[in-house]
Amino acid sequence: MRRLLVANRGEIAVRVLRACRELGIPTVAVYSEADKDALFVHYADEAHCIGPAPASQSYLRIEKVIEIAQAAGADAIHPGYGFLAENPQFAAACEAAGITFVGPSARVLELMGNKVAARLEMRRAGVPVVPGTDGPVRGFEQARVAAAEVGYPVLVKPASGGGGIGMSVAVDERELRSALADSETIAQKAFGSGEVYLERYIPDPRHIEIQVLGDSHGNVIHLGERECSIQRRYQKLIEEAPSTALTPELRARMGAVAVEAARTIGYEGAGTIEFLFHEGEFHFLEMNTRVQVEHPVTEMVTGVDIVKEQLRIAAGEALSLAQDDVRMDGWALECRVNAEDPLADFAPSPGKLTRYRPPGGVGVRVDSGVYEGYTIPPFYDSLIAKLVTWGRDRDEAVARMRRALFEYTIAGSRTNLAFHEAVMQNPRFLRGELDTHFIDKEAGLVVEMRAILQRDDSLAARLPPAGREKARVVAAVAAA
Repeated sequence: MRRLLVANRGEIAVRVLRACRELGIPTVAVYSEADKDALFVHYADEAHCIGPAPASQSYLRIEKVIEIAQAAGADAIHPGYGFLAENPQFAAACEAAGITFVGPSARVLELMGNKVAARLEMRRAGVPVVPGTDGPVRGFEQARVAAAEVGYPVLVKPASGGGGIGMSVAVDERELRSALADSETIAQKAFGSGEVYLERYIPDPRHIEIQVLGDSHGNVIHLGERECSIQRRYQKLIEEAPSTALTPELRARMGAVAVEAARTIGYEGAGTIEFLFHEGEFHFLEMNTRVQVEHPVTEMVTGVDIVKEQLRIAAGEALSLAQDDVRMDGWALECRVNAEDPLADFAPSPGKLTRYRPPGGVGVRVDSGVYEGYTIPPFYDSLIAKLVTWGRDRDEAVARMRRALFEYTIAGSRTNLAFHEAVMQNPRFLRGELDTHFIDKEAGLVVEMRAILQRDDSLAARLPPAGREKARVVAAVAAA
């Protein structure tokens, strides 16, 4: 690779740029006018404006991205995650322009991007899938017959897209009609396709995913699992590696299944096979054909730089390690620090960061794309940073996370720091008893968050100015 363009923004753009700097690869950034002052823009060797503010669609302009890459002499593009990362048209456009797309082929992106097609492919590969329809359902009558065969409760899911967008649960035939209509409408608006299918709804599952790497030489390995069960509106907030639910034998079995799935479809790059885990059984949920937000926890326990592996694979090199070389050492946790108010149903809270002091010390990693004085724009995801801690065991990783959360000072925007602190002292969390409805079940989290905010307020008189500023912000959140 002579020069690489990063077709993304925020912390993941910084993450990729850092890997490139270590590998000696010159970099190019693209940015919308809303991001002209962002950290990644200043970090790259050169940067080009891709579109106006407030257009949130700027990063989706395939022709413009290719045009800038060619003008800048970039022979490779890393898409990060989100935006164009899983867009087969973008991968095909890169190929047509003679530019290396850091990710799987357009064929694989298209295959795994459609959940119905992905389910069928995984079934052929011998991967257990959640009982459901083999194709999209069209109209209430077809859905009614299918739901009776699948068994209630059922989950109505868009065939395209992800992030839980458009999913609806129906416990009986009466609810099915409205769930079907809602999902079709949302799917059409969000993904340009109103196709939906049905799956049996599994109550209170855990969300466990397996990180895989595959190269063009036929090598495929896995890097163990990540537990991603703590979610709000099907979007992850806290992840950890390994999972408290898996035994070494079960980890090996799930890993082998994920490797075979990736091998079957000819996967090249970094990807994730996601499973629902319930009562000792696991079922395929979906495949993310890109680097994941939560990849740092896997890096922390394995020592493998996943982004560097992506770049080497894209350059045609073989994987730098074999399956027998993979070792999981210790425990890692990741808290997604977002500009949002957890006491107001996690509503976004963009604004200027008048104070920003990330934590440090042994076993602490902060992946961020912001800095003090930076204004978080309202047009994109609310992620401020990924706070990651490592410990020799889970207890030490949790203790370090508590300490790091206490040190983290952010003013000018409401954040979910108090939420993360509340979870880190929650008895069920400490016992490792997790599921995807953890937040809904733990009503005491709100009480704990308010107590944490009041604690910070009471410390204000004894803290230096930075701490007092933090206390004023969190006190305002508590009052709201």
